[in-house]
Amino acid sequence: MEEGKSGEKKKVMVAIDESENSHYALEWALDKLRETIADSDVIIFTAQPNSDLGYVHASTLGVASMDLITSIQENHKKVASFLLDKAKDICAKYGIVAETVTEIGDPKYAICEAVEKLNIELLVLGSHNRGPVQRAFLGSVSNYCVNNAKCPVLVVKKPAV
Repeated sequence: MEEGKSGEKKKVMVAIDESENSHYALEWALDKLRETIADSDVIIFTAQPNSDLGYVHASTLGVASMDLITSIQENHKKVASFLLDKAKDICAKYGIVAETVTEIGDPKYAICEAVEKLNIELLVLGSHNRGPVQRAFLGSVSNYCVNNAKCPVLVVKKPAV
């Protein structure tokens, strides 16, 4: 990707989660799109689940419950930090210095919001290879992003072994 007219680098975002598929997509993009993204700003994104238990009425939550929520949120932060550090290490193997971003919320919405907020020009996602029944019950982040992200979306499927 070339620099834009204003001299700014193009922005490529790779969304990751804890799955092997998302890390495969990252490595695939770094390898296969090396020349395309070498001069781009690469952003690694992950979404932390929302764990505020907002559906529980506040008066029913005791101090212990609030401590549990805080503990869960801290654990989500640690997992996100670990994922992003691992992804930065993968990028470094390809000579890419990546920026990392994490947001709290449903991944499909958080990814699309980040695309818009950060002016992303290419979004790369891994596919979980779910069948139609699983997609119906669990939803598909990649399908949602393909249909709603405000930029081109590349979905990378990990080959079956």
